[in-house]
Amino acid sequence: MKIICIGRNYADHAKELNNPIPKEPLFFLKPDSAILPNNNPFFIPEFTNEVHYEIEIVLKISRLGKHIESQFGHKYFEEIGLGIDFTARDIQQQCKEKGHPWEKAKAFDGSAPLGRFMDKKEFTNLSNIAFSLTQNGVVKQMGNTKDMIFSFDEIIAYVSQFMTLKIGDLIFTGTPAGVGSISEDDLLEGFIGDKKMISCRVK
Repeated sequence: MKIICIGRNYADHAKELNNPIPKEPLFFLKPDSAILPNNNPFFIPEFTNEVHYEIEIVLKISRLGKHIESQFGHKYFEEIGLGIDFTARDIQQQCKEKGHPWEKAKAFDGSAPLGRFMDKKEFTNLSNIAFSLTQNGVVKQMGNTKDMIFSFDEIIAYVSQFMTLKIGDLIFTGTPAGVGSISEDDLLEGFIGDKKMISCRVK
């Protein structure tokens, strides 16, 4: 399985990091070793001094697909969950300045905490899913899928032009504004509506 992450999919987040609004989906990959199961602690890596949280809606691919048309994108996932895209922001900035890939800032072990999933049938409108992240009980990020630049179906169609989507693949669909640094002993919790979907203690 692979983890596909969509960058800059919320205009407010792109603006807070002084990045341009993308004209097409921007994506990168994380390895399966990046997955951190729900309720497992995250250990800040020794190679970075600035790790940021980024809460994201996650799609779990349920069908094999290639060159998928946008209008059929919804047929390729049945479950929706939450994940955190941990980013070594200082390392990412160095990579950007040198024109290098971001993988060492985004794809390190444990950088993709993954919460529980819900059947998509539990949602009345996939284009209006509210989600949030708290840090030590304080709300830091609030997002809604209605504010995504590229919808779930558009993301699936775009990515499938370049690589085959396989059963079990995960798509992190982007983060809203409010990203920030983590510190040792922080407790991060993510919610879809009022349902807690993910919990991660920082070590």
